[in-house]
Amino acid sequence: MTGRMMAVLAGLVLAGCAYGPRLDDGGYLIAASYRATDALIETGKAQLDPGKPIIVATIVDIDDLERSSTLGRHLSESVSARFTQHHYQMVEMKLQSSVYMKRSEGEMMLTRQVREIATAHKAQAVIVGTYSRANMSVLVNLKVVRPESNLVIAATDYPLAMSRDVCALLGRDPNNCPERY
Repeated sequence: MTGRMMAVLAGLVLAGCAYGPRLDDGGYLIAASYRATDALIETGKAQLDPGKPIIVATIVDIDDLERSSTLGRHLSESVSARFTQHHYQMVEMKLQSSVYMKRSEGEMMLTRQVREIATAHKAQAVIVGTYSRANMSVLVNLKVVRPESNLVIAATDYPLAMSRDVCALLGRDPNNCPERY
């Protein structure tokens, strides 16, 4: 290979490293959450008014709906951020003293509380979700729900590869997780 071709090849390799997030990069988790949120917005946009508030509940473990993790709380934050970037009014639940708080679990919205909180904030919708731990991935489900009727107006599912970051956010030792899948 000529020197010029080597320089071009090296530039392409470095450009790929600079712009393509690795599985263990937090950028992968954010990008996956943003794509899923974009799908929710696209599906629900005919029924959602950007001028009316929306609440995001903490994404919870499907095997224990009263338990979450750092991963669940991070997913909730990413979903809220993406809706905000699309100019929807999002209610910041961490500032509300009326929300049921469970130590180290984040803001949890239980079924019996959804209507009361949504009514207090005049929320048009609540975003709820679960995650399921699989062997090689975490499966995430998100839904946009009308609080007065419990009708789902948008839903999406997506996988997260069980990277070291995902392991750490689930409270597992990332050194005992695979480097990449």
